[in-house]
Order: sequence, then C-alpha cells, then structure tokens
Amino acid sequence: MANTSAIDRIVQTEYSDVMQQSYIDYAMSVIVARALPDIRDGLKPVQRRTLYDMYELGIRYDKPYRKSARIVGDTMGKYHPHGDSSIYDSLVVMAQEFKKALPLVDGHGNFGTIEGDGAAAMRYTEARLQKVTQENFLTDLDKDIVDFVPNFDETEREPSVLPVKIPHFLINGSEGIAVGMATSTPPHNLKEILDAEIAFIENDQIGTEELLRL
Repeated sequence: MANTSAIDRIVQTEYSDVMQQSYIDYAMSVIVARALPDIRDGLKPVQRRTLYDMYELGIRYDKPYRKSARIVGDTMGKYHPHGDSSIYDSLVVMAQEFKKALPLVDGHGNFGTIEGDGAAAMRYTEARLQKVTQENFLTDLDKDIVDFVPNFDETEREPSVLPVKIPHFLINGSEGIAVGMATSTPPHNLKEILDAEIAFIENDQIGTEELLRL
C-alpha cells in the first residue's frame, strides 16, 4: 500500500513547464529580494536591512562609531543570511561620498578611494548612521506608516520599506543586475531634485523641458 500511495502522489507534468515556472520563481526572487531597489525608498533589501539594524542597535549619528564587523554580523544573523561580503559591500558604498550624492552611512577608517582602491577589512573599519539617514529614513518607523514583515526564519520583524521623507531613488540613484532586467540610475543634485518637486507640486502638468530649465 505504501508504494501505491507514493506512486499516486507523483505529479504528471511537462519538463518545459516546470523549467519555465522555476525560472520565473527564481527571477522574481532575485528581482524583489536581492538585486534591485524598491522605488518607494530607493533601497535594495541588503541596504534597508543594514540601516534598520544599525538603528535598532542604537548606532545613531550622535553616538560612538561601532565596528563594521559588528553591524555586518548582526544584519546577517537577523535579516540577511546571504553572506557577509554583500552586506559589507553595501555598507561601504553607502558611506562613499564619491559614489553617493547623499551618503547614508558615516564611515570611519579606510572606506576606499575614487581611484578604485578597496575598503579595509570590516574588522578595521567603523560606522554609524548619518544624521540625514536617521531623520529622513528611520524616525517614523513607530508611526505605522510602513508594514513590518517576518524575517527569513520568522524570529524577528523587519520593515518592508523605510518611511523616507525625500525622493531617495532620484537623489542617490542605484545600480543592480537581476534576472532579465537591470538598473543603472545615476545620482542627481539634491537642490535640483527639490526644485523639481516644488515645481511639480505647484503645476502637476509641467513638462520635461520646463523641469530641465529649473
């Protein structure tokens, strides 16, 4: 009877159908959960989780720096179990003034150079949140503006998106390669972005040419 029952549970399907569905599932996982930013806060999951973890650890802009290794380890253990290198790489980029129009992390130590020199190992560098990050990305987390979802093993809760007050995606841009799609959006000048926002609020029919003249 056991063998008959097992045979009855075999699903008859086409190999091509299974491959197609599996590829779609994999692609969506990479697009949504790994490689591309969410337009609402302009952050990739690893960036969002790192900033949220720093906030939860109390590594605020007016507090002492903490070892990058401490931040990376806590983020990986609680929210992003995909290896320490991706977390540290994202932390480094968020601290590099030559990569971001608005750095989100205040790095202390060797965080690389514009000439292409890499950052020092995470055990040597330290970091804390920038004031602009804390005040514009994280302070409204307790106001029920965004949804919180279970983490990967359902032992913690994390925000699905951060309640940003500024158009971060336009200001800092983003780069990412997913499956079947990619983004390479350059950073933009903060004042020009805010001028464009004000102009759009005053006239929601404003055209591209008018915006470019601001």
